[in-house]
Amino acid sequence: MTFETLLEEDMMRERLLELIPEFDLIQDDDLREKCIETWEAAMEESGWTPDALAQMPFTLLINPCPASYIDHIRAVTLTAVRAAEVFGEIYGERVPVNMDYLVAGGLLHDIGKLLEYENRDDGVTVQTYEGKLLRHPFTGMELAARCGLPAEVQHIIATHAGEGDKVIRTTEATLINHADFMNFHSIQRMGQDKNLAARMG
Repeated sequence: MTFETLLEEDMMRERLLELIPEFDLIQDDDLREKCIETWEAAMEESGWTPDALAQMPFTLLINPCPASYIDHIRAVTLTAVRAAEVFGEIYGERVPVNMDYLVAGGLLHDIGKLLEYENRDDGVTVQTYEGKLLRHPFTGMELAARCGLPAEVQHIIATHAGEGDKVIRTTEATLINHADFMNFHSIQRMGQDKNLAARMG
């Protein structure tokens, strides 16, 4: 590996941590490092950069999309964290939440989208051929497993979307699942036609 490559990787990591300060919420050093390494593996494999992800729409289902991928990752993570804090305040130890797993799952829940999405030459973001065959919960879980993340975090990634409706989610996975759809549906609603008028074609 050349000095230039190492320098580029260091700059990429620095920019990632600048854009997503929530990595610092993970108390376990090893878990935090594995989360960052998963992001780096996804960016290397896909060609996405942190700054490009700050411009990439977080979903292809809302057009135009007013929130970036980075916005969405941070919002989902912090929404789940705030909910977990309420759980702690009200329920205490009766409903335990592993905050490190929760934050890691939030930061990685959509990591597979780096492999599912690509930019066309005209700047429009579209689904890749591979993304049509294997949606991001599958590729995201594979990335996390490859980077040595624990099964609890893999579970959050694998079950955060509709693919997870057939299994029993952990508390952490439930919080991420609901935080994800709270964000998605709130933003989706903003783009709907409020006139409720239609014409048959």
